[in-house]
Amino acid sequence: MKRANQFEAQNRCSSLQVPANASVKQAQSRSCPGFADRKKRLSLICLFAVSLIFCTCSKPEEFSGNRLRNFGQDWFFFKDSSDGTGQPEFDEAAWRKIDLPHDWSIEDLPGQKENEVVGPFTKNSGGPREGRSTGHVTGGTGWYRKSFKLDPEDANKQIAVYFEGAYMETDVWINGTHAGGHKHGYTSFLVDITRHCKPPGEYNILTVSVMNRGQNSRWYSGSGLYRHVKLLVVNPVHIDHWGVYITTRHVGKEAWVKVRTSVSNREAKNAGITIRTRILDIDRRLVSETKSPENIPAHSGLSIADSLKVQDPRLWSPETPDLYSLETTLFENGKILDQTISAFGIRNLHFNAENGFMLNDRKMELKGGCIHHDNGILGAVAVDRAEERRVELLKANGFNAVRSSHYPPSEKFLEACDRLGLLVIDEAFDMWQKPKNKDDYHQFFDSCREQDFSSMLLRDRNHPSVILWSIGNEIEERADPSGLEIARKFKAKARELDPSRLITGAVNEFWDHPGRAWQQTAPAFELLDVGGYNYMWREYENDHHQFPHRIMVGTESVPFHAFENWQLVEKHPYVIGDFVWTAMDYLGESGIGHAIPETARDEQLMPWPWFNAWCGDIDLAGNKKPQSFFRDVVWRRSKIEMAVHTPMSGGVQEKVSYWGWPDEQQSWTWPGHERQLFEVNVYSRSPVVRLELNGKVIGEQELSEKTNLTAKFKVPYEPGELKAIAVENGTEVGSVSLKTTGQAKKIRLVVDRTDIRADRNDLAYVTVEIVDENDNIVPNSEILVHLIVQGDGELAAAGSANPSCMASFRQPQARTFRGRCLAIVRPVGSPGKILLKAMARGVEPD
Repeated sequence: MKRANQFEAQNRCSSLQVPANASVKQAQSRSCPGFADRKKRLSLICLFAVSLIFCTCSKPEEFSGNRLRNFGQDWFFFKDSSDGTGQPEFDEAAWRKIDLPHDWSIEDLPGQKENEVVGPFTKNSGGPREGRSTGHVTGGTGWYRKSFKLDPEDANKQIAVYFEGAYMETDVWINGTHAGGHKHGYTSFLVDITRHCKPPGEYNILTVSVMNRGQNSRWYSGSGLYRHVKLLVVNPVHIDHWGVYITTRHVGKEAWVKVRTSVSNREAKNAGITIRTRILDIDRRLVSETKSPENIPAHSGLSIADSLKVQDPRLWSPETPDLYSLETTLFENGKILDQTISAFGIRNLHFNAENGFMLNDRKMELKGGCIHHDNGILGAVAVDRAEERRVELLKANGFNAVRSSHYPPSEKFLEACDRLGLLVIDEAFDMWQKPKNKDDYHQFFDSCREQDFSSMLLRDRNHPSVILWSIGNEIEERADPSGLEIARKFKAKARELDPSRLITGAVNEFWDHPGRAWQQTAPAFELLDVGGYNYMWREYENDHHQFPHRIMVGTESVPFHAFENWQLVEKHPYVIGDFVWTAMDYLGESGIGHAIPETARDEQLMPWPWFNAWCGDIDLAGNKKPQSFFRDVVWRRSKIEMAVHTPMSGGVQEKVSYWGWPDEQQSWTWPGHERQLFEVNVYSRSPVVRLELNGKVIGEQELSEKTNLTAKFKVPYEPGELKAIAVENGTEVGSVSLKTTGQAKKIRLVVDRTDIRADRNDLAYVTVEIVDENDNIVPNSEILVHLIVQGDGELAAAGSANPSCMASFRQPQARTFRGRCLAIVRPVGSPGKILLKAMARGVEPD
């Protein structure tokens, strides 16, 4: 039975063809003896050495092929199009040279005009809800071109372009011939260009158009080739892209690693091959190995199953994210045809309502956060280091899990989650057949959904960090017959391509269907293995009485309800975790987390000049926000925390949005407000807290669950030290203090790493701090800082976390917000040194 090859079929969704298995050979399970047996094996190896010399002309060669090649440099870009752009003879003299990943929506617009066009922002963006949804940036159509030559050894090979993500509607031409396209803005896809490539040594012209048109997103999407693009070059007999599937099972002192490998033969003759599968530990030491001879019919393929044993495995978890490598090699007559290396972790997942979520037989509560894909002032570009840093920030602030709302994240983000230890709910869609915006993905859903869902499953199923698949977020037809049928198909596809994981989905109340009761969600939940609840934590216990076997997770909640949500997680094993909206600030959904004076007009999204959602625990520059300090107490990471509310003038009260947090700061620097009463909130799980100002007791208060772990004090401002103390059984068990800082004296530059790779995919994040003479950050300092980069680097972006201060992120300057701003430096690609200088009026430079 012939199997369709992934390089062959093309359609208007994508050029990726999901392989269907024609035949499956279950190879005999084998295991490699442990290291203790190697001395015994050595004597046997010596006995057979002479025979091996005569049986084999030479030992199998090392794989020298360059299978998946970096393809991100030396592109040319032009915004908007002209006739003939896709033709190879088109004159690109006016085009700009760039490196990928690239996002044109974050770049400065022409015709800058105060209060009309500022940096990448314009009042005429055309985005949904007067541009507020997408952060007042523009889309349009971008054109990319790249010339390249194939190497002599690439003759007669299969050639494809791999796009990890492009926003949104993408079309690809090779040497003037349309080769394929894609519609989903976040899923990965291949475009086969084999038939249209010129012989090795001759130039090929690859042209890509990416259209971000109309109103298609509820958040900042970015535009263009914002994730990596690579060239896939393989022999006619090869391992399929995403063709290695790994699952693990740990029992006692050993683990079994099951591997299924899909191999294709595009030649007109049968291929006799040997497939070798090896497991290597983190030190590249051989752990286990199998070999299997196979015969692949012409123009067909096989899926080969095997099982390998690992003795005394190191188990993967957020605390110990130990990874192994699976090396899959294809031989023909002793020659290596293809090889892939896949990182994986050995771990067991179990979910049930009685015990909750179990990782490696240990109960774990998911301290989760939702995130969008943008990297703040960099825009949507998925530079490797930017993706890694986000994972570092999440881990540093107490999160052990993340939800990729509402689409698959980048590969590098998942690799960082694997390497650093962060659990992931991997989500596919924000809408199905019914739209949320008139130009969104709903118009392509019916024709493209299977391939896009399969793309996520196939690409991400080997990541140990991924624990659940999410089939959608707040889907309008979730409980309708049409939606239930779609959910059944998604569940079946997930079982087919990855039976090792369960599925979930984020279910919300029927605000989109007024009059329908919450109980009508039951059919939707019945099709989910784990029921995702968006903001509906009050229904957990009621639903449990009706559906005692339902596993629940808070797929979205708000900071203000952090304690109530976490109480239910700790109390009920069937509630396995809580995911706040959001863990990090993001562009778009402008000001959804606002806190404003009651005299201001209150809307769900804030108008110009707001551009940042401002609902995250971590701000756009990577700094911890007040709600995150409260969460530290809720999650028992900290004994006590304290925040001071900014002063409100004239008795004006504050309106805080549903997703927002009061306008608090961890600051006791309020010049000009002497003797004014300030509201001071102290957060603790201790029964008593005491507040002192300059050594004098202001007061003591009792805390409990009824007080939401919060004590509120009114304190007259005077400079000095404000100190909060947690007391248990008369003993001080923790304290936190805020000190008044002096005048701004100098700039201090703090870099995340002083040594970085001479690689365009690395970055240095430099925090620019305004400090006093004692090196304390001056929290009320807002000054314009000028930046100069010298040497082997360039300024990738500069800006602050201020949600409503629009500015260019590409100019060598930034205004500090609460004493800080951020400069992101990118290597040019050659080894050397980079010097960053920061200067501002009235302070010493650094």
